Amino acid sequence: MAEPKTRPTDADVDAFLDAAATLRRVEEGHRLNAIMREVTGTEPVMWGPSMIGYGSYHYVSPANPRTHGDWPKVAFSPRRSAISLYGLKDLPEGAALLPQLGPYTEGAGCVYVKRLDLINESVLRQLITIAWSRSDDPRR
Repeated sequence: MAEPKTRPTDADVDAFLDAAATLRRVEEGHRLNAIMREVTGTEPVMWGPSMIGYGSYHYVSPANPRTHGDWPKVAFSPRRSAISLYGLKDLPEGAALLPQLGPYTEGAGCVYVKRLDLINESVLRQLITIAWSRSDDPRR
């Protein structure tokens, strides 16, 4: 099995956030980091070169049990065009709550928001809490 490309690194989270493409993304990145740290109660870790993750869990692909690895329970990346949020829609409870977040689009494994100030922070906190509750149990 090939090694996953996205794994925890020792890179500095604050330095990464300070280097975001625009001043808005710098500010949104620091705000989102503060929210996620508060909700999860854990320190952030860089996953690969551009994702900030909180906690981790071990996944096993239902399609191929030989495909497995570790992934952050919840994560984000302040990209130029949108903030990518990971883990918020993976569990049924999160997927059901997602429409109340505010304006967003979906990718295969993430949710994109254009501006942090346009989404419902209370709903975001609930989505993070749901994602944080994830266990390694594949039946969850």
